[in-house]
Amino acid sequence: MKIRVRGAGYVPERKSARAAGADLRAAADAVLEPGQRACVPTAIQVEIPSGHVGLIWPRSGLAQAAGLDTMAGVIDSDYRGEIGVILINHGSETVTIRRGDRIAQLLVQPIAAADYERSAELDPTDRGADGFGSTGSQ
Repeated sequence: MKIRVRGAGYVPERKSARAAGADLRAAADAVLEPGQRACVPTAIQVEIPSGHVGLIWPRSGLAQAAGLDTMAGVIDSDYRGEIGVILINHGSETVTIRRGDRIAQLLVQPIAAADYERSAELDPTDRGADGFGSTGSQ
């Protein structure tokens, strides 16, 4: 599948043949203090094919080394604006992002479009309405 990319930023790239995600790079410098979040621009727009979604995920190396995570990362197939990566610093140290740094990864996946309808009942299951931890701790 080919994804068309527009803009002055870095074209997303997969770093290995089996990589699921393509790296997104910062188009500007940013500083994130512990607990702070910021929307880091990429200076690119992408054309996600109809029937697919772009998902922005953290880079495991940044998560492990610096405590950086991503937030709110859904790119609909009809969105044509700039991709911004919302990063949050969960670590205890200030993190400096430089233009060109790999800050997140973009996964493009097929979606199953669902239609929703109100119903008075749902089909029963063994689990039922039991919530967090209801399937056991291990």
